[in-house]
Amino acid sequence: MNTKTLRISCAQLSFPVGAIQENKDKIINTLKEAEKVHSDIVLFPELALTGYPPEDLLLRESFVGKNFAVMEEIAEFSGKTSGVIGFVDRSLKKQKNDNVDRDIANAAAIVQNGDVKGIYHKCFLPNYSVFDEARYFDKGTNPSTLFWYEDIAVGINICEDIWIEDGPAEEQIKKGASIILNINASPFDLNKINQRKDKVKNKAKKLGVPIVYLNMVGGQDELVFDGGSFVVDKNGEIIYMAPQFEEDFFTLDVELDVKDIISESNLYLNDKNVELEPLVSTKELDKIESMYAALKLGLSDYVTKNKFNKVLVGLSGGIDSALTATIACDALTPERVIGVAMPSKYNPKSSLDDAKQLAKNLGINIKEITIEDTVENIRTLVSANIEEQLKSVVDENIQSRVRGNLLMALSNQLNAMVVSTGNKSEMAVGYATLYGDLVGGFALLKDVYKADVYNLAKYRNSISEVIPQNTIDKEPSAELSENQFDSDSLPDYDTLDKIIKLYIEEDFSSEKIINSGIDKNVVYDVLEKIDRNEYKRNQVAPGVKLTNRAFGKDRRMPITNTYKRERN
Repeated sequence: MNTKTLRISCAQLSFPVGAIQENKDKIINTLKEAEKVHSDIVLFPELALTGYPPEDLLLRESFVGKNFAVMEEIAEFSGKTSGVIGFVDRSLKKQKNDNVDRDIANAAAIVQNGDVKGIYHKCFLPNYSVFDEARYFDKGTNPSTLFWYEDIAVGINICEDIWIEDGPAEEQIKKGASIILNINASPFDLNKINQRKDKVKNKAKKLGVPIVYLNMVGGQDELVFDGGSFVVDKNGEIIYMAPQFEEDFFTLDVELDVKDIISESNLYLNDKNVELEPLVSTKELDKIESMYAALKLGLSDYVTKNKFNKVLVGLSGGIDSALTATIACDALTPERVIGVAMPSKYNPKSSLDDAKQLAKNLGINIKEITIEDTVENIRTLVSANIEEQLKSVVDENIQSRVRGNLLMALSNQLNAMVVSTGNKSEMAVGYATLYGDLVGGFALLKDVYKADVYNLAKYRNSISEVIPQNTIDKEPSAELSENQFDSDSLPDYDTLDKIIKLYIEEDFSSEKIINSGIDKNVVYDVLEKIDRNEYKRNQVAPGVKLTNRAFGKDRRMPITNTYKRERN
């Protein structure tokens, strides 16, 4: 069988949602770079032109129309190097799933020599987890579409298409494809990286052709796109692995078998007169490294894209606020982070000392605001309007809400977004105060279990010791009453985290969780807390999705819910 070399460039880049003009400029500049190395094809991510996910922007005709006009401009610019570019196309089929016509498609345009030479429509539209593509798009009905570069048949498909058994990739191989190019906007979670690699490696081995898997990178609201693009040969072996959580532009030559099929071609191969530098794969990050990188990128992009100059972090001397401030400094630089310590009479001096030491280690400014007088004034005002003694929970929440009020006032004054510090374990069971420690524009640790808060802190200190050891070692406490500790209200965090994971991420029943070896009364108490506090979580700011089931868009539970679990 004859072979031929296909030179492929991959643009693992960030494409912000709605920034169509900016994304056009980035695409054109990348096409220029690919031309310099005489690439045959340069791949761009899924919906690169609009950014992903554009959500209800897709319901605006002006947005979709702008996307068409700009795609024409990109096509006119294209030269010998062919571009495969994710964009929104018109669909004339208007398939009916319900009473709404969907007249657009998630598409890839193939451009070369000043024209759009072909278009592929995504055939399988994910409608689970954080995805709701069936809300907007009509699905493609030509999964076997091929694009011929002289006598090489190329199969191009989009994201979910590659996950389907006997899907578009298989159809394209049957028609004669010598390679599969899959463009993605696949958000990060801790299980996804290995799942992607295993799926694509097995598919390449099964089909006997190389596969290029290109992914987007960057933060978008709660989602982080982690890059990690890769290329596998026909035996399923990885040829190149791109870095995670950072942009990368790479080019490689792939040797392909030329199938004995004759087809009319309207795409051309480039003259390859430029030698390529050999590629060296990037070392894959472990779980904690990936989490830290995702949190950094998610916060950085959220702050930058929403045009905040700085961020504020309330520093209690505890582990959650210490980790939050540390990640903020790594993501944004210390000059853009302001710490605020707000001690009351229940905060020991050691906690304030830990907060100050953290600020010194990080090189950030810290404001110290003593809140006791303000809290006492509110206690007096509330007590004067009730006929009973102030409940302990009311007193505790007054302190937390005074702190929240101060943070938001400083936020308005300084144009600095508040980053809240609560973690997933606390939010699950409602161990947090609405309009108090839950205030903020971004809940960075929203999908981080308490155990991983400690793991992340230790990981960061292994690079340079910034979080005081006393902060890591001391027993967790909200410090809202005398000698208060988290263990007074909650089971130990290892047990709590196990219950939350089984219930939220695995959808285990109470019986199944109890059968895993946990005391049934503890299980019922925790599950009731989780169910009862849906209304709180619904009001929490967005935060980085790390697990396969995060609170927020990923888990949609009714707030008003009268279904009650019976204890056995």
